[in-house]
Amino acid sequence: MFYSSSFAEALHSDGPAANLAEKLNLYGRFVGAWTFDATRHLEDGQMLTGRGEVHFGWVLEGKAIQDVWILPARDAGPSPSLGKWTFYGTTLRVYDPGVDAWHIFWSDPRNQYYSRQLGRAEGDTIVQQGADATGSGVRWSFSRITENSFRWLGERSHDDGATWRLEVEFLARSVTRN
Repeated sequence: MFYSSSFAEALHSDGPAANLAEKLNLYGRFVGAWTFDATRHLEDGQMLTGRGEVHFGWVLEGKAIQDVWILPARDAGPSPSLGKWTFYGTTLRVYDPGVDAWHIFWSDPRNQYYSRQLGRAEGDTIVQQGADATGSGVRWSFSRITENSFRWLGERSHDDGATWRLEVEFLARSVTRN
C-alpha cells in the first residue's frame, strides 16, 4: 500500500492527544524552539561553556514529546571553549498513565551516549532518574520553569543515588513557542 504522507507528517502532531492533554502539559509547555547557555563541570574543577539550542515538538498522535538538543548551536560557529563536549541528540518522552510517569529515551549518535529514565513532577520541578549505558545513575531535571525560561541540570551518581555530582547546567530561553 502506498502512503502519500511524508515521514515528518506521520511523526509530528499539531498538539496533545485530547484525552491526555492535562498530563501531557508537563513537557508540552516546552513545545517550541529554545536557546541555552551551557556549562559543564568537569571532575577536576574545570568548566566548559557554550551556547546550544533545543527544539520540542508533539509526535506520535500527540501522545509523546520529542526534542532535539544541539551543542554548539548550529549558528554558533567554532566553539573552542567546548573542547570535545558537543552533542546532537534526541529525546523521546512518552507518558504512561499506568504508572503516572514519563518514559524518557535519550539518544546521541554523535557520541554513542544513551540513557533511559523515568520522569515525574516533584513540586515545581521535573525530575528524571535512570541510568546510562555505563550503569551510572543519572538524574536530569527541569527547574525554575517559566513561560520563557527554564534551568536544566544533569547530575551523576556512582553510589546508587546516595550522592549526586552536578555535571551540566543549561539556562534556556524561549525563541519561539508553538
